[in-house]
Amino acid sequence: MLAVADGNGSYGSSPRMTNNINFNKNTDSSVSISKMDLIIPFSPEVPCDNNGQRMWWAFLASSMVTFFGGLFIILLWRTLKYLWTVCCHCNIKNKEAQKVNNHMNSQADGPTKNQNDKEEAPVSEVGWMTSVKDWAGVMISAQTLTGRVLVVLVFALSIGALGIYFIDSSDPIESCPNFYKDFTLQIDMAFNVFFLLYFGLRFIAANDKLWFWLEVNSVVDFFTVPPVFVSVYLNRSWLGLRFLRALRLIQFSEILQFLNILKTSNSIKLVNLCSIFISTWLTAAGFIHLVENSGDPWENFQNSQQLSYWECVYLLMVTMSTVGYGDVYARTTLGRLFMVFFILGGLAMFASYVPEIIELIGNRKKYGGSYSAVNGRKHIVVCGHITLESVSNFLKDFLHKDRDDVNVEIVFLHNISPNLELEALFKRHFTQVEFYQGSVLNPHDLARVKIESADACLILANKYCADPDAEDASNIMRVISIKNYHPKIRIITQMLQYHNKAHLLNIPSWNWKEGDDAICLAELKAGFIAQSCLAQGLSTMLANLFSMRSYIKIEEDTWQKYYLEGVANEMYTEYLSSAFVGLSFPTVCELCYVKLKLLLIAIEYKSEQRESSILINPGNHVKMQEGTLGFFIASDAKEVKRAFFYCKACHDDITDPKRIKKCGCKRIEEEHPSTLSPKKKQRNGGMRNSPNCSPKMMRHDPLLIPGNEQIENMDASVKRYDSTGMFHWCPSKDIEKAILTRSEASMTVLSGHVVVCIFGDVTSALVGLRNLVMPLRASNFHYHELKPIVFVGSLDYLRREWETLHNFPKVSILPGTPLSRADLRAVNINLCDMCVILSANQNNIDDASLQDKECILATLNIKSMQFDDSIGVLQANSQGFTPPGMDRSSPDNSPVHGLVRQASITTGSNIPIITELVNDSNVQFLDQDDDDDPDTELYLTQPFACGTAFAISVLDSLMSATYFNDNILTLIRTLVTGGATPELEGLLAEENALRGGYSTPQTLANRDRCRVAQLALYDGPFADLGDGGCYGDLFCKALKTYNMLCFGIYRLRDAHLSTPGQCTKRYVITNPPYEFELVPTDLIFCLMQFDHNAGQSRVSLSHSSHSSHSSSKKCSSVHSIPATNRQNRSSKAREARDKQNATRMNRMGQEKRWFTDEAENTYPSNIQMKPMSTHMANQVNQYKSTSNLIPPIREVEDEC
Repeated sequence: MLAVADGNGSYGSSPRMTNNINFNKNTDSSVSISKMDLIIPFSPEVPCDNNGQRMWWAFLASSMVTFFGGLFIILLWRTLKYLWTVCCHCNIKNKEAQKVNNHMNSQADGPTKNQNDKEEAPVSEVGWMTSVKDWAGVMISAQTLTGRVLVVLVFALSIGALGIYFIDSSDPIESCPNFYKDFTLQIDMAFNVFFLLYFGLRFIAANDKLWFWLEVNSVVDFFTVPPVFVSVYLNRSWLGLRFLRALRLIQFSEILQFLNILKTSNSIKLVNLCSIFISTWLTAAGFIHLVENSGDPWENFQNSQQLSYWECVYLLMVTMSTVGYGDVYARTTLGRLFMVFFILGGLAMFASYVPEIIELIGNRKKYGGSYSAVNGRKHIVVCGHITLESVSNFLKDFLHKDRDDVNVEIVFLHNISPNLELEALFKRHFTQVEFYQGSVLNPHDLARVKIESADACLILANKYCADPDAEDASNIMRVISIKNYHPKIRIITQMLQYHNKAHLLNIPSWNWKEGDDAICLAELKAGFIAQSCLAQGLSTMLANLFSMRSYIKIEEDTWQKYYLEGVANEMYTEYLSSAFVGLSFPTVCELCYVKLKLLLIAIEYKSEQRESSILINPGNHVKMQEGTLGFFIASDAKEVKRAFFYCKACHDDITDPKRIKKCGCKRIEEEHPSTLSPKKKQRNGGMRNSPNCSPKMMRHDPLLIPGNEQIENMDASVKRYDSTGMFHWCPSKDIEKAILTRSEASMTVLSGHVVVCIFGDVTSALVGLRNLVMPLRASNFHYHELKPIVFVGSLDYLRREWETLHNFPKVSILPGTPLSRADLRAVNINLCDMCVILSANQNNIDDASLQDKECILATLNIKSMQFDDSIGVLQANSQGFTPPGMDRSSPDNSPVHGLVRQASITTGSNIPIITELVNDSNVQFLDQDDDDDPDTELYLTQPFACGTAFAISVLDSLMSATYFNDNILTLIRTLVTGGATPELEGLLAEENALRGGYSTPQTLANRDRCRVAQLALYDGPFADLGDGGCYGDLFCKALKTYNMLCFGIYRLRDAHLSTPGQCTKRYVITNPPYEFELVPTDLIFCLMQFDHNAGQSRVSLSHSSHSSHSSSKKCSSVHSIPATNRQNRSSKAREARDKQNATRMNRMGQEKRWFTDEAENTYPSNIQMKPMSTHMANQVNQYKSTSNLIPPIREVEDEC
């Protein structure tokens, strides 16, 4: 090839054209071609040579002489060195032998001299050559900055030289460029000078010169560097073997590792495979390009063909892939011979490398990128248990429309790629949601999601795991990893077990004052259920308040209409307007409800020491301060802003609350803010936090204690409460003293108690029964108001829980099974105030539909039980006998605080029950007579609306609620736990048990806190409003008269039908409007103040909690006792009841006093018990006393 037609240098003509051109040339200057020309081929087609002489052999010879000459010198040097070493070795042996002979005759200084000779030898070896070698090694080493720069520079220049080759490949193989005018030749010359210097450094630093000489990089330099110098000398260029620079691509992965770009094994392997494949491909294409465009030397280059370099690249690809279209092929013998060997190696490489490359690319993490923060937009990181259910529940609540415009981006981080359903969910929320695959335990992954700039990190827990402790341990490790990476990040994590919260306190950077929160699902679940024992249906109301629900409008006059209107209400916070400063809490609460259509239930109060505490319905003695944060129940965040915008001067005469907006006065206040007004911090959706105030539990300031209230005179030497004064306490009891046999339970007249049916065994995970008992033993109840608690379940399981229960009074155990009707009858389940059904075995079953089988079976078993009808209350009164607790003259049974309960019930369906479920869909099995669709959401089902079912899934919304307002979680825990404080958690972390404390004014002041109760309307001071009155009038009257804050109604399901055979089921109505009409059977949820006097005299209006037992039964029309006669009749009735109780149970002096918890609560020693008469025993068993357990405890002593 390279036959030139004219002086313009065109090439690639056919053989026939070549012959014509040769024929036209001057015959005098023609040269005959002989076979000897094969040695130094001659061709007249070189455009720059008039003689047509090719000089490719000179370029090739320079490379070959350099390579083989250097190789010969190295081998000659090694040979000479070997011979010298052998000779020296023989001399050394002779000297050693001579030294051994002379040693025996040598003097003492002989060894010293030899030792000095040995010491001088190594010193003489360290010369300038070694220093230069070490210096060269440092220069080319990638362990130093200079070495890394040099290695990267050599690679970059090699790629640059390869690029110059690509440019020159479009020219003839051999040409005569002018070095001083050819810019690319000058650049290539500079590159090769640098390569020569780098080659010298590598040669000096090499330990094995022979091995270095045979390295690939050295061979590349041999066949690319010398030809450049030859081209400058001969003033002609030969494309030659410059394509070998493509072999430098093999080092591409090393370069990327030096630059800290490649860090994972898969990425390094992928780059290695790709670089080897591409470098081999390009190098082979360069060789085919050379031989095909040159031709065979023995054919006088007459069989050449014109092929561009990229056509050769194409030829090699179709050859490796075994496709071989045949449109381009090798014509020269050298090209075909090369293709034979290349097919063998190239096909093997293609068959092995390409599938592996595709596999690595396919297995590459789809979600392996990094998050790019958007200016002006916050982002949070969500990790932990990421599944379709957990993510959908979280997003549904977090991105709810009632939160206004949520300007927060959610970044999910999980080590498993999402499935198709979860991926589709992310795509539906792609504007606010991003997913990255990784682990929070890996700092690199934390850097990818920009955890240091995140507003918070939320950790979700697997609520359905078989091992809750292991799940908590995993989440604690996540917290440790995140806090170790960025200690200032705010973390909100879910915990399954209460005792594992103590481990979070061991993390140095964990600080709840800065917003770190742990949502303990077991604690809150048990607290919700415990509050339902005090006021049935409260668990449903609280769950709906802290969840974001959309309003579903129903036109029909059904119970669902009123229930869903209440479901649309949520809990919000907003700072109160300065117009409320100086007003008492009840005044502000009434004004907000009547005028602003908002329900204010609590405030954040700052003491004189500027400590922050949350006060729920504090009473008249608390005055509003500047910048007070209020907790509101409303249906929308925009409605709550009215409390902040309200201005008495501008809005006093406005009747439509929607017209209450920012006025001119408010703008002036913002322009000239008060020094007392807090700086507003708004996370989103109208929810703000006080910036410098950490939410703490109520620490009573002396200003908060009413001046007209006297602390009860207590015996300071008796420990009746725990050390914080928040819970009733007694000395630890052995479990054997708390165990009742079935016969003992039957003989003990149980009523008004709480039955806890628990399924579990030795291997079951602990559910944390202490969290259920603590709210029922809160110190804002008087001792006589505490409901006895009876556990029915496996004794082996209850022994494991007893360590956390032995300090609570009035707790007993009946070993058995909740499925045994005999055990249920023994504990008088038909006279209990509430039956709680729990299971510790729910998460040990893979089938979700069978996880709740035990709880469902126990519920249906109780509902199907039948009980004998007892003598009615009026009949019993006419016979002169009233079971203890049924004396209506007692203030404890006053209609102000609750309904007079029925003597007994005849069917188990009327027993108040609350069942814990794991799987929401299993709620359909609890009520056989409802018409709920299996796909209906839990909050829309009848058992949940009635407060008879509770699922832990309703607590998912607390994660987003806590993020938007960290005071919300404190308020929830204040409501449902009975008063758990961070201080108490610290004590439990130390001892895992409550510590008794002496009664001091400071601890007794902690009893002065609000509690939830139910108020009856069929009789008492509010009876006039019960029949057709307005809820708003009741709200105002209760607030003004008794400081009771009403916030909902527990209504009979069919109350609107007014049919004689109406259903006894009730449902919850949250925050009804002012004009909502009441019916006599309604029960009102209210927040009541603590009554200091009720524990001493029992004659004042006590507003004690209504027994939830009556909430499931139809109200009886019993006449009210005049208030003026209650005081005298109560004392007489109490004396009669004491006489009856004193003769009731002797059991031959062997009475098991499981109900007495302290020595001072037992009988006086001078009282002698008499055997119970048969007639009296029959009446007792018939009426099942509704009083506290028998024998009675002295009133003065048990009123703690």
